[in-house]
Amino acid sequence: MTETKKPRGNETGQRNEGEGNRTAARQYNEAQQRFIKSGKVEEKAREAEAAMDGDERQELERAEAEGKRHIAEEDPKLKR
Repeated sequence: MTETKKPRGNETGQRNEGEGNRTAARQYNEAQQRFIKSGKVEEKAREAEAAMDGDERQELERAEAEGKRHIAEEDPKLKR
């Protein structure tokens, strides 16, 4: 019988950066800058406004409320 070994810690190739992941923050900021430079900000803002004025409003508000419930706590789906 062969045992499948799961990678641990830095065996996955990812570094633990402690509290505040600078790599993820940098990647997020770079993605935001690319989006701004893409020229699609106004288009996406109009799409969001239309969604809030249309049938999607209730679904979007439910999703927002769900997200806000988890702000100060760990996502219950992650607890085992």
